[in-house]
Amino acid sequence: MSSEAPPLPPYFNIDPDQALAALGPATDVGGFAALAEACGRGRTDLASRGLNEGGDRTLRLFSTWEITRYLIPVAPAHFRRVLRQNPDLPQGTSETAGGAKWFTLDEVLRLRAHFSDAGSKAKEYRPYRPEGLAAKMVAVANFKGGVGKTSTAAHLAMSAALDGYKVLVIDLDSQGSMTSIFGGQVADEWQTVFPLLARHYGTHMQAENQARQARGEDPVPLDDTLSEAMGLRAQDLVQKTHWPNIDLLGAQLNLYWAEFQIPVWRMQGRSWKLWDALSETLAADGVLEDYDLVFLDTPPALGYLTINGLSAADILLVPLGASFLEFDSTGRFFDMLHSTFASIEEAENMAARALGRAGVSFEWDAVRAVLTRYDASQQAELGALMQAYLGDALSPHRQDFTALIGQAGEQVNGIYEADYRDFNRETYVRGRDTFDQTYAAFKRLLVGVWRREEIETNKGE
Repeated sequence: MSSEAPPLPPYFNIDPDQALAALGPATDVGGFAALAEACGRGRTDLASRGLNEGGDRTLRLFSTWEITRYLIPVAPAHFRRVLRQNPDLPQGTSETAGGAKWFTLDEVLRLRAHFSDAGSKAKEYRPYRPEGLAAKMVAVANFKGGVGKTSTAAHLAMSAALDGYKVLVIDLDSQGSMTSIFGGQVADEWQTVFPLLARHYGTHMQAENQARQARGEDPVPLDDTLSEAMGLRAQDLVQKTHWPNIDLLGAQLNLYWAEFQIPVWRMQGRSWKLWDALSETLAADGVLEDYDLVFLDTPPALGYLTINGLSAADILLVPLGASFLEFDSTGRFFDMLHSTFASIEEAENMAARALGRAGVSFEWDAVRAVLTRYDASQQAELGALMQAYLGDALSPHRQDFTALIGQAGEQVNGIYEADYRDFNRETYVRGRDTFDQTYAAFKRLLVGVWRREEIETNKGE
């Protein structure tokens, strides 16, 4: 048995002179600019790992094994037979003579359409989507950072795209993480949702000015910002991504200006319903007819941008980890949602009653909390307790943390963008399965919501 004393903890006997020598000079305001510039260089370097030679993000190819296992429900032999019988269909490419065939996602979508038209009607080659109904908007929100909000939204968007849905991703977070994931290039706030919000306010003020003129009052002039926004539509701001069926309305730091500008507009136009700005503008521009799903990634705070995203959403997903602090914080988040939207309803309905108009009532088709970064060996008891308290409001699937998640993150890819050949096959299948299960739980919500709306629509006809 050793008689040597264990080493002291590292926070004992710190030499003041050595600490001073390692400290470096004080940081002034200009130091932040230098740090931001350094991070920008690093971000460009990291992002370049997912770029092609032309500087654009590219989506990997998909093998016959992956297509027949995950994307088109047919046996590999039948898949190959259909290709031989239909030489006009995409035939894929091989890296070696006689090697495995690989296909772009565009080609997979064309193949899926062929199987849907010519294959067995008992199989689901295309996802459920009632005709004549608008796209569903899905907000992913929580005001606690680090809960997997953006990652969950991005992977659900990718899952839906692989499933065959046409997806629009809207980044409402000025940090722009979702924009980075999809390789978006956003120069300033005029390429974000900001001009859509400004246009909604400008349209409101135009109507107010008409009323003023009818009363013989002077109109309130629209400033240059509002005048410029009046000529922009959502389609002018949406950009293509390296996914053929995912488009992006991106964000960058200047979007945060909206948090200061919106209350100014609200003070000038007291009757402006700011919470309707995003949903009504997207609807007016036909966005809900152009897509199947619209995912809204919100900031980690209950500001005006988050309120717009939440009020626009049909489905609200709230990611959180299986920890006391995240459970407690999420409870406070729901409490703030109640206080915020209840106060809007109360104020609006008081005015509506006085004027004899219809009131305001917020409603969501479905609200679910989603456990992320789950470790069954450490968090099973807490996960079960959270399920007991939240009941059906907590999604039954718990999104596991696997090695694939960490490795894909290091390669600046989403799970579905990672090439399975870069991993152990078992690791890939297990890691992908937890995200597939997350998407399956979401899709059950989506299909149920659409089916309910379809039945109600048919009843009314």
